[in-house]
Amino acid sequence: MTSASPPTGTGALAKREARLAWTLLAPTIISVSLVVILPLLAIFWISFKPFTLSDLRPPAPVVRESLRGSGDDLRIEYRLRNSSQEIAVDGVTLTDVLPDGVTAGEIIEPCVLDGQELFCDFGTLEGGQRERIRVPVTVDGDPDAFEDAVEGSEPRVTGSGSSVLTNFEFSLENYARVFDGDEFWGVLWVTLFYTVFGTIGALVMGLFAALLLNKSFRGQGIIRGLYLFPYVAPVIAVAFTWVTLFDPFSGSANALLVQMGLSSEPINFFGERPLALIMVTVFEIWRYFPLSFLFILARMQSIDSSMYEAADMDGASPFQKFWLLSIPQLLGILSVLFLLRFIWTFNKFDDIFLLTGGNAGTRTLTVNVYEQAFAISNIGAGAAVAVVILMCLIAFSFVFFRFISREEGL
Repeated sequence: MTSASPPTGTGALAKREARLAWTLLAPTIISVSLVVILPLLAIFWISFKPFTLSDLRPPAPVVRESLRGSGDDLRIEYRLRNSSQEIAVDGVTLTDVLPDGVTAGEIIEPCVLDGQELFCDFGTLEGGQRERIRVPVTVDGDPDAFEDAVEGSEPRVTGSGSSVLTNFEFSLENYARVFDGDEFWGVLWVTLFYTVFGTIGALVMGLFAALLLNKSFRGQGIIRGLYLFPYVAPVIAVAFTWVTLFDPFSGSANALLVQMGLSSEPINFFGERPLALIMVTVFEIWRYFPLSFLFILARMQSIDSSMYEAADMDGASPFQKFWLLSIPQLLGILSVLFLLRFIWTFNKFDDIFLLTGGNAGTRTLTVNVYEQAFAISNIGAGAAVAVVILMCLIAFSFVFFRFISREEGL
């Protein structure tokens, strides 16, 4: 009787290979965790905090030392304040060593003098609290000679306060702010319009361009290079060109429309609703169709030409060959491009910000993140909007892989 061999993948050799594989993958996994996962966790954390730009630095005592007065009124002043306007700082102390040649007069609480060392214990500084300590002094010689020595002695201060970023107090205030009123739903609708039509338009225009260049002719390489110009050109340059071209006062487009009689007065393309949203969507299509064009053209050129030859023998029309032969072969790459372009366009910020700044009904969720986090210094609300963007993209990806990709065999 022969003994049964262990199942494939469960033997000692397979286990050693698995451990080796995980060891080799560990640096990649750690790198991805540090670059992607940790920032995502940080955004989730901040989104539940009433966190503003002023909270980037933890609460701490701040001191400024200066030599004031003259003659019998000569004194060293210490101005101490809490850097936070809301959070108290505990255990606040100040320590300073007076330079040689400087003699202190009467010391008042909460300070004491031990030789040339001054020590002050302030206990707790409430949010926004300020303290001023005046130490009368006399100097041996010209007071101006001691000014640099006094102000350069750098007193030491201690004290710490609870940081909004690191404490364990959480709130849904940021999310309530995001979803309050109809503003969010208007911004979401603008984002979806911009993303859906920008993505579909870029795919359709890329498909059309690929059909035009799927033939061999003289100058084909030059035409392909020109097609790539919108994608490779610096975004700030092309955005400035579009704004200048469609300017209502000095733009060439408006001058042409007026002279041709198509418009009685100049049109503010990037300043009127809903025309501004349509224009930024058209800019999105124009700028990013070359990416779709490259992928679709590469896939077209890999299709077996014998199918088209057989279709010609059967008398198929060009449209029938395109619809019945080309489209089924292109569905896979079109699905992948739709997924990638949808995610990238949904996250797009720079194009809209350079064209309109989010005005005239072009405010998307990414522009909202910028306005919340930096324009009004509410980083917590900006992080909450970023989390909403992430949830929207996760929901879209789930629907895509659950239904669309299954039908396409991806």
